[in-house]
Amino acid sequence: MAQGKNAPMFDDVGRWFQSFLHPTVLIELGTLAGCTVLAWLVVSGLRQALHRGDSRSILFGRKVLDGVLFPLTLLGLVYLAQAVLLQWIAVAAFKVAIPVLVALVVIRVGVKVLQAAFPQSPWVRPIERTLSWLAWLAMVLWVTGLLPLVLQDLDDITWKVGGTTMSVRTMIEGLVTAAAVLIATLWISSSIEARFLRSATGSELSVRKALSNATRALLLFVGLITALSVVGIDLTALSVLGGAVGVGIGFGLQKLAANYVSGFVILAERSVRIGDNVRVDGFEGRITDITGRYTLIRSGIGRESIVPNEMLITQRVENFSLADPRVWHSTVVSVAYGSDVDLVMRLLSEAALASERVLREPAPSVSLSAFGADGLEFTVGFWIADPENGLLGLRSQINLAILRSLQVHGIDIPYPQRVVHVVGEQPTTPAAWKNAVPQQTPDLPREGTE
Repeated sequence: MAQGKNAPMFDDVGRWFQSFLHPTVLIELGTLAGCTVLAWLVVSGLRQALHRGDSRSILFGRKVLDGVLFPLTLLGLVYLAQAVLLQWIAVAAFKVAIPVLVALVVIRVGVKVLQAAFPQSPWVRPIERTLSWLAWLAMVLWVTGLLPLVLQDLDDITWKVGGTTMSVRTMIEGLVTAAAVLIATLWISSSIEARFLRSATGSELSVRKALSNATRALLLFVGLITALSVVGIDLTALSVLGGAVGVGIGFGLQKLAANYVSGFVILAERSVRIGDNVRVDGFEGRITDITGRYTLIRSGIGRESIVPNEMLITQRVENFSLADPRVWHSTVVSVAYGSDVDLVMRLLSEAALASERVLREPAPSVSLSAFGADGLEFTVGFWIADPENGLLGLRSQINLAILRSLQVHGIDIPYPQRVVHVVGEQPTTPAAWKNAVPQQTPDLPREGTE
């Protein structure tokens, strides 16, 4: 073609379409189809050999076509096939296929990395859409040959900042480089975090979480410094900014800095860990996540509390599973006076074992805890290892088993009774009884009261 080096492809639309009518295009399309099939086979084999079933995997994704590995493999095969075909024929379809695949790789890498690094952040979705539009726009400019011309025009728009001359093109290239560095940093940190936390539990999980958070913070810092250097910002000028930030942390950001420091202290000393059952400021639940700034606690009824990490350091925290994950609970039962105490204790102990959640070792315990005003009071104690599954349903199951067992053996559960004394001459007729005013004797104080 007689076009100049930077002439847009659409300057001669007829020739551009004519290149796709050449018989060699069929060879190109067949080669592209073969590259696609080969890439699918390679990724499928690697997926079966290396994939561990994690749907959040950046490389493999949920399916063969979902991860980053497929478009990357296809792009590499297409580049290799183009280099081979250029030895014999002029290519036309490859000039369109390669920019499309590059745009697809950029979009897939950016989206998968952001989803893995920030899985539940609401702002990730708009960024994904913006990245997709920018990538496809750059692809269209590349295919049409307009990209060099647009960059050249942007390079002509300049201004001076101090002693440095900057242009729009320089800023765009710096932003693209900074975004690429940060995406790579997030990818590495997400992979390290996934490997650290894959099979960790208990105290080991907290240690690995601390190492993961520290690694991510370090990599993001290095990536940010690298991105600023690539853009052309003099890092020595940031020393004044660093001093100002230090003063700001010392005064205005004390609480925020304290929460971040407390978060690393908590993860390091393991006083509370992910999975522990705790009570903080009257809120009881299970710790589901520990971040740099706060700890997330979920109660048995589904409520969640976001607790600043500083509160876990400076206030009293009840940890029900620090040394032992087993938790003791109890229920109280009253039976009528005169019941066979030994039989009642045996029945209550057997009823407590009706639930599979109740531990067999240590076994449930039954104690005659009080002589009540209406009957004998027994306390049934039992141990469980999964308090995060709730207590109300378990207690109801045990109480129903107790009720059925007592009914089968004819043991009464007493109801409150009061004795009424009539003072004065007793009436002799029904009408007189109806008009009589009974006087209720006060309840006798229970044992231990005055």
